[in-house]
Amino acid sequence: QVQLVESGGGLVQTGGALRLSCVACGLTFPNNALAWVRQAPGPERECVAGITYDGADRYNADFVKGRFTISRDNDKNTVTLQMNSLKVEDTAVYYCAARHLGLVDTPRDYFHWGQGTQVSVSS
Repeated sequence: QVQLVESGGGLVQTGGALRLSCVACGLTFPNNALAWVRQAPGPERECVAGITYDGADRYNADFVKGRFTISRDNDKNTVTLQMNSLKVEDTAVYYCAARHLGLVDTPRDYFHWGQGTQVSVSS
């Protein structure tokens, strides 16, 4: 059974930084991918960043390029999102998500989800 547990959210001022972590247990498929997906108030989720098991392929949404960095440590079953230069519009619930095969940027194609962690950026 796959279990994802996020941590590291909080309140920060514009321009500040936060580091999100997700412990991913039960991912046995060698070609799995992990991603961070966010949801601001409203129905749509958007993929922020993703990474394959070996780190060879990474995805970063245009709106976070140059500010957010995704990384993973397979020995610790952890994926991390370093968020710098935060903006008010980054305010959202951030979810860790996993799929068994390949990296995609569409949230509907991720099958395992954490409970989410709130990130709030004040002006």
